[in-house]
Amino acid sequence: MSKKTYYISTPIYYPSGKLHIGHSYTTVAADAVSRYKRLKGYDVMFLTGTDEHGQKIQRKAEEKGITPKQYVDEIVSGIKDLWKLMRITNDRFIRTTDDEHVEAVQKIFKKLYDQGDIYKSEYEGWYCTPCESFWTKTQLVEGKCPDCGREVELTKEESYFFRLSKYQDRLIKHIEENPEFIQPVSRQNEMLNNFLRPGLEDIAVSRTTFNWGVPVSFDDKHVVYVWIDALSNYITALGYSAQDDTLFQKYWPADVHLVGKEIVRFHTIIWPAMLMALDLPLPKQVYGHGWLLLEGGKMSKSKGNVVDPQILVDKYGLDAIRYFLLREVPFGSDGIFSNEALINRINSDLANDLGNLVSRTVAMIDKYFGGSIPAEKVAGDFDSELIKLVGETPAKVEELLDKLQFSTALTEIWKAVSRTNKYIDETMPWVLAKDEANNPRLAQVMYNLAETLRIISILIQPFMPETPEKIWNQLGITDKSLVEWEKSKEWGVYPVGAGINKGDVIFPRIDLKKELEEIEKMSEKAAEANNTAEVPKAKEVQKPAKTEKTAEPPVDETNANLITIDDFAKVDLRVAKVLEAEKVEKADKLLKMKLQVGDEVRQVVSGIAKYYTPEEMVGKTLILVANLKPAKLRGIESQGMILAASDENGLSLVTIDKDMPSGAHVG
Repeated sequence: MSKKTYYISTPIYYPSGKLHIGHSYTTVAADAVSRYKRLKGYDVMFLTGTDEHGQKIQRKAEEKGITPKQYVDEIVSGIKDLWKLMRITNDRFIRTTDDEHVEAVQKIFKKLYDQGDIYKSEYEGWYCTPCESFWTKTQLVEGKCPDCGREVELTKEESYFFRLSKYQDRLIKHIEENPEFIQPVSRQNEMLNNFLRPGLEDIAVSRTTFNWGVPVSFDDKHVVYVWIDALSNYITALGYSAQDDTLFQKYWPADVHLVGKEIVRFHTIIWPAMLMALDLPLPKQVYGHGWLLLEGGKMSKSKGNVVDPQILVDKYGLDAIRYFLLREVPFGSDGIFSNEALINRINSDLANDLGNLVSRTVAMIDKYFGGSIPAEKVAGDFDSELIKLVGETPAKVEELLDKLQFSTALTEIWKAVSRTNKYIDETMPWVLAKDEANNPRLAQVMYNLAETLRIISILIQPFMPETPEKIWNQLGITDKSLVEWEKSKEWGVYPVGAGINKGDVIFPRIDLKKELEEIEKMSEKAAEANNTAEVPKAKEVQKPAKTEKTAEPPVDETNANLITIDDFAKVDLRVAKVLEAEKVEKADKLLKMKLQVGDEVRQVVSGIAKYYTPEEMVGKTLILVANLKPAKLRGIESQGMILAASDENGLSLVTIDKDMPSGAHVG
């Protein structure tokens, strides 16, 4: 009987020369699913790679005085090194410059042209080079790209067009009849309400103003538009249209495309329409996850605010980084990355909970029984509750991983970790050890601890590739059949008589204050080396030098406080949404809030605590003075000011009367 297949892909990475921990987010998630499915016995195809064509790449190569291929070759090497560092287990790595891919894309383009789904016309519109995206004037935000906020270029050129509008009704019908196709549901609603139902226009699918791309086989003046080229990789990597299409026949349709929310539109509208035109089945699901944000804004390969994964892995270990990425943020939502949050998560979950549980268990087995649990055991209080909770955990984890709910799955595993630590406090082995008559009971307690750790070590394998092996070594588990996935559902598998091996602490506790001070120094040195400020701040107005006083005209007191429109234009007012709020310790009036302002997260401290509770603030839409010079209140930096009105009766926050996206300008 053949194995069940599972095909998962990540969007192929667009080379830019800057690799950051946020870029690892999608691929680490896909790797966790792939590992889980393999443990379950699936025949997995995990695809990733690089999208190497387009005007942006050509321009960057020209700036460096090298060919586009030379430029991307160097970056691709770095990406592959990053995947090795993160222990990514991809089965295929595709490059859009691969000969097989180029040939397949040309065949796809020609087929769509021959059947009338692609036609020649002239394109005039707005083009964002960093995003490689075309936009209509109405889609621009203040004349700039709605995705990245950068300048766009008015482009007019001969182009081939894909009849996207032809597939509008079929796409709507497919999405409505297959509610799991676009996940989470918020992305589905966005695609239906913002793009599909208002009406689709045909899209330009070739360019003539540059030549770094797949040439159109029957018109060499044109190269294939990068999104048609890049999206096709999901089938060309499997040999679609090739003489040997065994992999395509075996794995297509894909079980899931994991993508960032900013490219859901391409993967759920353009790509499915292409597949419909090619008369091919659609992927079973496209999952658009949120962004991993820095406290100063979105991690971005174009904005420069990056976090080096090599440094993080070297400092804290691979499993700590992978655990943080998958645990900290519910998959699908935006999340905030900070060094403080990372260290706190390592200390609380990994050092205090799991690491401490392993160390205590191994140390007690060594101390009380010379390193090996005896066969004679006696059950007692608290055993059944522990065994029941641990026994229910594998099924819960499977259900959640099947839904790509990594954070919640890890939460369930850590409930077992916490319950086991509590079990130690309840049974008090150190008290049992004082009475020789209690040795069989003590043996049972030690066995329950070891057996729970065996099950936990199996369940964390998809997330943390190195830690399970360390736990098995310390527990003396040498027979790997005892830690196969299905064995997590059996209680009583840990071998009596196995000799434990005391080892190093798996996750040492980190001194938060010292670590943050060290990171601050590293950041300052990096900023000095790059001759750039670490965090951009609002420009200060240069004060004029003092001069001798001269006669001045009388001031019109009635107009003394008037400002010009130019003065007002200096104030940057933005729509901001409250993500988190909490009271500032020992400050009755102050609330500390995290505000989402477009793709940036700001920390703001405000004296509104007497009028609003933290719970009331979360979810509110406010007006933020975004270019106010940062100030410290009670030692906490405030990056802006929210607007409010006040009188003798109290205070009221300034809000807006319609739903507006965070980051929108006010004025």
